[in-house]
Amino acid sequence: MKLYYAPHACSLAPHIVLRELDLSFELIRVDNTTKRTASGEDFLAINPKGYVAALQLDDGQVLTEGPAILQYLADLRPEANLAPVSGTFERVRLQEWLNFVSTEIHGGLGWLFSAQIPDEVKVLIKAKLFKRLAVLSQTLERQDYLLGEFSVVDAYLFTVLRWAHLFAIDLNEWPALARFQTRVDQRQTVKAALAAESE
Repeated sequence: MKLYYAPHACSLAPHIVLRELDLSFELIRVDNTTKRTASGEDFLAINPKGYVAALQLDDGQVLTEGPAILQYLADLRPEANLAPVSGTFERVRLQEWLNFVSTEIHGGLGWLFSAQIPDEVKVLIKAKLFKRLAVLSQTLERQDYLLGEFSVVDAYLFTVLRWAHLFAIDLNEWPALARFQTRVDQRQTVKAALAAESE
């Protein structure tokens, strides 16, 4: 498999999960500005959507969209328990959280990257985002991870929450979120993924 990634992007989540599952993969860096890989390939030919993550399977198929990639990977090694078994209600809970993180957290923070959005609009975006962070905090005050045990959605949440400081959002305002970030950051797979992406 090949994981197409960009440093500091949401592709860190599947990168962490690949390491958690001890799967063999090739890491291919993408320049988000030029849409070229480190070797000069046209990334748009691989993923016409133009953004990471993209996972190219051994048969050549390309899978995109973080939540889909995360579930696909977890199902390759179900014994690792990074996702509840497909078809169970617990799996539906995972999908519920993946959608929440994708639309409300990733999406909310994502808008803040845009230089075209006026500051007064960003204030409104942050206000909505803070309500969503409070929901996460309530869950993480009761348990260490969103489903109780570490799963693919925690890798995703950790990844997008790493952007908070870029917008002067102090996660210490939600101590459970700050503790969550520290907890996930200490995992060896996370350290290895971050180190590989900084090379």
